[in-house]
Amino acid sequence: MNDGASPENGGGSDRLRALGPGLLLAASGIGAGDVVVAAVTGMRFGFALLWAVVLTVVLKFVVTEALARWQLATGETIARAWVTRLPRWVGVGFTAYLLFWSFMVGASLSSACGIAGASLAGFGTTAQWGAVHAVAAAALVAGNCYAGFQRVMKALVAVMALCVLGCAVLTGPSLAGLLHGLALPTIPAGGTPQVLALLGGIGGSLTVICYGYWMRGEGWRGAERLGAMRSDVRLAYVFTGFFGVALVVIAAGVEARGGGARLALDVADRLGTVAGPWARLVFLLGFWCTVFTAMLGVWQGVPQVYADIADAWRGPRVEDDTEKRRWERAVRLGALGFLAGPPLVLLWRKEPVAVVVMFSITGAFVMPFLAATLLYLNNRREWMGTLANGRLGNLALVFSLLAFGAVCVTEILKVAL
Repeated sequence: MNDGASPENGGGSDRLRALGPGLLLAASGIGAGDVVVAAVTGMRFGFALLWAVVLTVVLKFVVTEALARWQLATGETIARAWVTRLPRWVGVGFTAYLLFWSFMVGASLSSACGIAGASLAGFGTTAQWGAVHAVAAAALVAGNCYAGFQRVMKALVAVMALCVLGCAVLTGPSLAGLLHGLALPTIPAGGTPQVLALLGGIGGSLTVICYGYWMRGEGWRGAERLGAMRSDVRLAYVFTGFFGVALVVIAAGVEARGGGARLALDVADRLGTVAGPWARLVFLLGFWCTVFTAMLGVWQGVPQVYADIADAWRGPRVEDDTEKRRWERAVRLGALGFLAGPPLVLLWRKEPVAVVVMFSITGAFVMPFLAATLLYLNNRREWMGTLANGRLGNLALVFSLLAFGAVCVTEILKVAL
């Protein structure tokens, strides 16, 4: 895509071409965690907390829009800015966090894909299917260009949306109940922790920074892309919101039980009793598309983060473009191997409790960290120019910081108490 006129000034084809990165963001951010937290919300509280799903995607939009606006203004990704524009301890801390997060998310995604694959196939173990998915995703990402990757993701997202939204319709939800849950914020008894769980569990965490690399893949630069970017990010979170609401509706309609990623299997079984065996298979197919697209997005996006921050730590060097591209590709492949390989050991062993606890805390830390650093970076007019935060943008980021900060504090208190 070239850097010509904004899609808002062009025809319908321009608008359609502008919607690529947002779909990748949505597909990568929606994973097994979203399925679980939405399903738990539906089975415990029915439609009462649907408004919290909407609030979550609005706050994720605020943070992602600010992140993308930083990149349009400076030409620099947010991950690189943490290394080059902030105190050294910030870059060191993020690099250490990225290594730990990558290992745990690699294990989590492989496990979820293993559960989905084994359930659909009807044979094999979770560990075996998890390893198959991890290797297959790595091979697909390593041997594919951005345009090809985008086409694969769009196809999987289409199947995922049709399956899950279709299953939501099959449960026959009450329209009045849906509208009430969406439009009238109420917190039933015991619902506050679940509101915080939705804030932390819907729409991804670290995966939002991959959006900057997909923007770069599209060639989006400069203030003239502001409108297209906002439309694109809006699309991503509208899709995420619809998906989250659909999962709540399904779980509420079939009265699911259980916990963890296997809760999706109970939802599928109960849906089968409500609408027939074919509905069970449709939901399982949607679940598989959900977790596999999340894996593909992480496998493709996160290695670019590694290459970016590794280059930032190297500093300026005299080298030709060919040498630099070769070095960056080596880093990306190394990171891809790290995501798809070592975490598989956890599929054959019970995860240590201490590691799970640390992962929950650091996962909750991402969004408030993003909001806080964007409040600082995006208010520096010498860097941002006309794309600097306005009063409304600052207010939205402060509210996001407080909301996501509450999630982080809650996770820490779970450990302390």
